[in-house]
Amino acid sequence: MSQVLEQSIQINATATVVERCLSDLALMHRWLNPVLRCEPVGEAWSTDVGSESRFIIQIPLLKPTLNSVVVERQPGLVVWEFQGFFQGRDRWECQPTEKGTLLLNRFEYDIPNPLISWGFNTFAASWTKADMQAQLRRLKRVAEEQHNS
Repeated sequence: MSQVLEQSIQINATATVVERCLSDLALMHRWLNPVLRCEPVGEAWSTDVGSESRFIIQIPLLKPTLNSVVVERQPGLVVWEFQGFFQGRDRWECQPTEKGTLLLNRFEYDIPNPLISWGFNTFAASWTKADMQAQLRRLKRVAEEQHNS
C-alpha cells in the first residue's frame, strides 16, 4: 500500500529559477539533505525523460541507494520514479503565482519489505517529513538567492 508525503512552499522567485534548482546538480546539492548524495548514472546529469540517477544515503556501512529515472518532464515539472528499498515517485511541480512560485513536492512510496517498512514507519517517517520541510526551506533560500543575483 502506497504512502504519500506532500509538502509545499511559496518561493519569491520565478518558476524558471525554481526549476533550475531542481535540474542543476550543483544547485541541487546546495539544498539536498547533506547525508543524501545524488549522482548521474552514465556520463552527465540530466532531468530529461529517461535520465537515470542514483540517490545514496550516506549511512556508514549500509549506504542505502535509490535508483531513479525521470518518468515525466514538462516545464516546471520533474517526476523521478525510483526502485530500491523504496519504490515510488518523487514529484516536483512549480506553479507560478503573483508573488513568485508555489513549489509542490509529492513523495509517494511503497516499501515492499515488511521489516524495512516497519523500521521506516517506526523510526524514520516523521524524520523524513521534517526533512522534506527543511529541504523545501533550503531550496527556497537557494532559489531566492539565484533570483536576486
